[in-house]
Amino acid sequence: MSEPITLNVGGKLYTTSLSTLTCCSDSMLGTMFSGKMPIKKDNHGNCFIDRDGKIFRYILNFLRTSHLDLPEDFQEMSLLKREADFYQIQPLIEVLKEKENELYGAEKNALLNISLDQKVQVVHFTVREAPQIYSLSSSKMDVFNANIFCTSSSFLTHLGSKLCYYSSGTFSSLTSCAEDPHHFKLQWVATVTGLPEEEYTRQNLKRLWVLPANKQINSFKVFVEEVLKMALSEGFCIDSTHPDFLDFMTGKTIRLVRYR
Repeated sequence: MSEPITLNVGGKLYTTSLSTLTCCSDSMLGTMFSGKMPIKKDNHGNCFIDRDGKIFRYILNFLRTSHLDLPEDFQEMSLLKREADFYQIQPLIEVLKEKENELYGAEKNALLNISLDQKVQVVHFTVREAPQIYSLSSSKMDVFNANIFCTSSSFLTHLGSKLCYYSSGTFSSLTSCAEDPHHFKLQWVATVTGLPEEEYTRQNLKRLWVLPANKQINSFKVFVEEVLKMALSEGFCIDSTHPDFLDFMTGKTIRLVRYR
């Protein structure tokens, strides 16, 4: 075996061999460690890669064994696919495609139920009018709640990878926030005119975005449109027997089904 190499991937350290990193010569890692690309180093001299450090363990283990071993409750398939695509490890990309087809095939029959609720809340905040002059202001704010249940955990993971909270200046996918693979409980606010950006952080007010369209969701109409687009593209259709027609038209309840 070749001398060990230590990698710093997004702050997590991994030690492996040169032969492991170059076993897929056409991959980004193969190109990097064959000397065809410059290698960045951290302050300790470790090779630095600015990618997700937690997910890299699955990448590295695949290079070591040519097998993809994931825990039964693994919920980050979309992120793993994205990382495999970044590293351009073609055998892993093919395995992930097969695994995804297996998961979707096993969960072909599925139920998706969405319950919606909206309320208006008054938010109070301070506005800086001069270096030492502040005034108290208030404004009405739309607060949205959505309960999403789906018997297909793989579809819910897919949905969660497209919807993101924006809070404290950063995006976080719903998948990373989920505690139940079959259920999302969402709460977000619409943008409030005149509310300083730092007030969203101070008052823990989350906004909702859909990616990669980079569109903020400021109404239930937009939310339902985006969810329906994703659901219909994955084979779901609207359940004609439920809910009540008036509930569907008023946006209170949405139920979709998918059959083999």
